[in-house]
Amino acid sequence: MADSLKNFRSICKKIIAVGRNYSEHASELGNTVPTKPIIFMKPTTAFVTEPNDIRIPADWDELHHEVEFGVIIDKQCQNVSKEEAEASIGGYCLALDMTERNLQNELKDQGLPWLLSKGFDTSCPCGDFIPKEKISLSSSVNLWLNVNGNRKQSGHTRDMIFSVPDLIAYISKYITLEHGDLILTGTPAGVGPVRRGDLIEAGMEGEHDLKYLMKFNVA
Repeated sequence: MADSLKNFRSICKKIIAVGRNYSEHASELGNTVPTKPIIFMKPTTAFVTEPNDIRIPADWDELHHEVEFGVIIDKQCQNVSKEEAEASIGGYCLALDMTERNLQNELKDQGLPWLLSKGFDTSCPCGDFIPKEKISLSSSVNLWLNVNGNRKQSGHTRDMIFSVPDLIAYISKYITLEHGDLILTGTPAGVGPVRRGDLIEAGMEGEHDLKYLMKFNVA
């Protein structure tokens, strides 16, 4: 089954994202650190891959960048334990959670759902499939992001409040995870604006010479 995950974006049924999973990021936005995972979803039409552009909707002026470690599900799982969670993983990817922050805050302040601020077309730039054997969950992956050559975000997955097994166990308690589904595990501190004409470079590095880089123009 893992072979089909090389094209996970074409078979993915849902993108489940996690908010405030790094304490410094929660603090920079003035939010409290959660005691259980905060989850939301993006439609699969949010995917965009190189060499295509991240497109800002015509009536918006800017977006915020959020670099994330993505977990790709292989085996369907429902209500699995933390100890069972890793067996359901097929691989990983580098991804971005693009956000219209002003709209998100406006909707949150009104007590309204904020799907639009996170789920618009091209809001989930995504890299290639990385087999699970390439990354050990017992190690830490460094995530980074540059805008126009300037480092804006840098963090390590070891600093996540809720680990990958924690997230899979929690999500699968309520939502069945299926082959090809993607979990975005949260972003480290340093989020900020990008505008049309900007260049985003993002990467991740880890043990055994793991290096992955992707670039997107903002249009």
